[in-house]
Amino acid sequence: MLTHSANFSNGHRTAEAMNHVSTSSPLTIAGKTFQSRLMTGTGKYRSIEEMQQSIAASECEIVTVAVRRVQTKAPGHEGLAEALDWQKIWMLPNTAGCQTAEEAIRVARLGREMAKLLGQEDNNFVKLEVIPDPKYLLPDPIGTLQAAEQLVKEGFAVLPYINADPMLAKRLEDVGCATVMPLASPIGSGQGLKTTANIQIIIENAGIPVVVDAGIGSPSEAAQAMELGADALLINSAIALAQNPAAMARAMSLATIAGRLAYFAGRMPIKDYASASSPLSGTITG
Repeated sequence: MLTHSANFSNGHRTAEAMNHVSTSSPLTIAGKTFQSRLMTGTGKYRSIEEMQQSIAASECEIVTVAVRRVQTKAPGHEGLAEALDWQKIWMLPNTAGCQTAEEAIRVARLGREMAKLLGQEDNNFVKLEVIPDPKYLLPDPIGTLQAAEQLVKEGFAVLPYINADPMLAKRLEDVGCATVMPLASPIGSGQGLKTTANIQIIIENAGIPVVVDAGIGSPSEAAQAMELGADALLINSAIALAQNPAAMARAMSLATIAGRLAYFAGRMPIKDYASASSPLSGTITG
């Protein structure tokens, strides 16, 4: 649809056509639509002000919030719930800090109530994280699947954070998850895309949005993830830990759009040999 001939004029791509590609294909998750395909977070910022500026610069519409840290007023999270305009931003409560399926289910329920208290009565979204591994912070596939099954039954729109495991991604889709969120590399590592081959398989087989989450450290990596065909990105650490978080947030927003455009534009073939850009005929000879 995005590359239909109606979007082109005399065989040439027009500015209007390019704008159409980047802005007229909203991201739909659990029946709710969003114009931005970049999601951000609220952790690791040096101040509430930097967080506010960065979220504004990113132009994101979904912001993930750690339920436990907000409820316990953990350092850096004091006043966080009141610092953002929840009339404009969709809250994505997450179950960060949960090591078992049972914990994650309880925290998801608290997150839904928190969203209601902040005015989002119809918000059933939850970013599901079940992470018993304290060193590499890798998600537990079995616990994630168990929690997802229960939360779907309770009416949640479940967005599970997972290893880039194509079989697990399909199982989660089959039980009714709203998205799958495979990691690019370990959380907060900034290693970039280390799971490209598996993410490609997940995208190829998915009937729900695929959101690449964790490990992206630079705008070039964000664009690359979107060029693979990802539906969206979730980026927190790369923005919050940048020297200028607001500037990095804007860069990530532009990279997300650029990567999406590039995916639909279709890159040129890779060749083993050179191919002249200019025609060889009509050249001046001595």
